[in-house]
Amino acid sequence: MSVSVLSKTRVRPWPLVTAAAVCLLSFAAFWVAQRLAHVNMLDVMVYRAEGETVRAGGDLYAMRATSANLGMTYPPFAALLFVPLTLVGVPLMRTLSTGGNLLLVVALVQLSVRLVRPSLSRADLWRVTFWIAAAVVWCEPVWTTLRYGQINLLIAVAVLWDLTRRAGSRWAGLGIGLATAVKLTPGLFVVLLLVAGLLLWRRDRSWNQWLRTAATATGVFLGTTLAVVVALPADSKKFWTGTLFETGRVGFAEETANQSIRGVLARLMHTDDPGTWWAVTAALMGGVAMVVAVRAALRGDKAVAVVVCAFTALMISPISWSHHWVWCVPLLILLADRATRAWRVAGPVALVFASFALWWVPHDPGRPELDQNAGQMLLSAVYPLTTTALLVGYVLTRRRPRGTEAGRGTGVAGTEGTGATAADPLPEAVPEQERPAAREPQAVAKE
Repeated sequence: MSVSVLSKTRVRPWPLVTAAAVCLLSFAAFWVAQRLAHVNMLDVMVYRAEGETVRAGGDLYAMRATSANLGMTYPPFAALLFVPLTLVGVPLMRTLSTGGNLLLVVALVQLSVRLVRPSLSRADLWRVTFWIAAAVVWCEPVWTTLRYGQINLLIAVAVLWDLTRRAGSRWAGLGIGLATAVKLTPGLFVVLLLVAGLLLWRRDRSWNQWLRTAATATGVFLGTTLAVVVALPADSKKFWTGTLFETGRVGFAEETANQSIRGVLARLMHTDDPGTWWAVTAALMGGVAMVVAVRAALRGDKAVAVVVCAFTALMISPISWSHHWVWCVPLLILLADRATRAWRVAGPVALVFASFALWWVPHDPGRPELDQNAGQMLLSAVYPLTTTALLVGYVLTRRRPRGTEAGRGTGVAGTEGTGATAADPLPEAVPEQERPAAREPQAVAKE
């Protein structure tokens, strides 16, 4: 049986002030490193231009900003959120963006720990959060998010804020609804919530938390979108009837930074449009992964369900830039907490996300990704290959006989889970947050 990395905090109770100081020093070093690297924070400049276009009453989807001639790709609601960026000067905006994203790193880590190990005491939660945040800020997706001034951390925090609420919370669903109104990919979490909720409803005909959260998220998304239709009718019509379907507007599919299935196939096939191959592959992989996520949700293993759903969205999206993969943070925490031999699983996965390996291949503006060799293809597909291997490992361990050690409630890629097997009938879907402390003897009792 494994010893949870998070539960080890009781064995070596590092002072909270020490953990906070280490985190602060790591963030300070990170800030200096980004300044020395002369990061351009390109995307936050585009966000600012979108806010300025709204204030000027211009055409959002005809706008072009920065030397890279970038246009808007999000729904029009996002531009309304970016208006405050226009109220301060550019240097201050960049400082606030970096500082805000560093705070969001802490928030993402804390919510991820709460998702994986909800029974940690408050002191242990903060101690673990600071130690982990000090390390994960150096992962490539986090580094690149801050380099561009992206909103990925905000989206992930909004989703996890919903999914770590207490059962019965009337606010659960607000974050996912707003996140989907800003960027459509979080909508896959609504699918997870709805399917799991309907399956539970079919068993006992009761209005459960999954359905409640899905309904709230859907209502918030629709209400927000309709309000924006009233406020920005022309931009809304243009996005929902045309821009939404222009996948090439976001960038070239074969770019190394695109870590979705479509990007992998584009580089493998030496084309900028893998067409039907991408659609079929994404549908098959997405369908299998969502079945895994739903079954985990029905077992009450919310952490696995959420992580699998997040990476499914990244894999099947037409474009998933490397900085979108900040979901590596909850993945690494889940692996470190549950792996029977964490150094064999979480260690290599952490190395993948901290190695910047996808940038070791040629990626100049001349589009060299269309002529990659086999080794370069492997490096430029490192994120989807890693997560696919973890998903396959999880499925295989779930299918092993109950009597074997590996088959006793395994989690992601040989990690420890709830104790149900894939062949079991649907058990009671009791969220891990609500389970008796006796079911997790290594965790610190709830306060």
